[in-house]
Amino acid sequence: MQQAVPADGQDEVIGGDGLGGFIHATETFGAVDGPGLRYVLFTAGCKMRCLYCHNPDSWTLRDGQWKTLDEVVDDIGRYAGFYRRTGGLTISGGEPLLQADFVGNVFKQVKQKYALHTTLDTNGALAATLPDAWFEAVDLVLLDIKQMDPARHRALTGLDVQAVLDFALRLHQLGKPTWIRYVLVPGHTDAFEDVEKLADFLAPLTNVQRVEILPFHKMGEVKWKDLGRKYMLSETPSPDPALIERVKGQLERRGLEVVV
Repeated sequence: MQQAVPADGQDEVIGGDGLGGFIHATETFGAVDGPGLRYVLFTAGCKMRCLYCHNPDSWTLRDGQWKTLDEVVDDIGRYAGFYRRTGGLTISGGEPLLQADFVGNVFKQVKQKYALHTTLDTNGALAATLPDAWFEAVDLVLLDIKQMDPARHRALTGLDVQAVLDFALRLHQLGKPTWIRYVLVPGHTDAFEDVEKLADFLAPLTNVQRVEILPFHKMGEVKWKDLGRKYMLSETPSPDPALIERVKGQLERRGLEVVV
């Protein structure tokens, strides 16, 4: 059954039976969204409004195409033999947890039918509403921590950071393997004290297998312009090698494995 998009364009968490969802895109040769080569399912809708977002065309449910659960799982199944050997399935976005019932059903079915490794790529802001059992079908979480400072996090994303940090601690308690992603944006996420706070927060979390530093880029700027939205970071440069090494060193000094 077709799921109606909210009339005012404001996304709400999809409830109901989770038998379908809004899909923004798929990638069948994903190499940067978890271990190995992966089928990447990009869901539509996100409540964060990150200044550096490279997919602003995926912010609302209406930016996606409605697909039934069977359609999505069957398409993944076409490649399951390959991904079972080389990687697995990653569900990204947008923000997958905006459609948690649907996403959870996809994870469960690909586990049961195809025995694939599963990865959730999330900002974690909506996780508090989900029971621990929801994460049983998830092998790995890619968690984006945008900023440690509450005021700067809100300025950067439009939302508070505490729910994200609470989710990180919960993943630690669950013993769920996690990779942290940190977008390095000069003038926004590169302050020495903010990186120190991130290192202090992550160091005790034994489930964190690695921290990925993602250097800021402006490849999504054209999408903002096409959508008639002002891109606030037009004058922001990409981080230079010295800055990347400084941030990498701060994290490594706390015993964290860092990948750039």
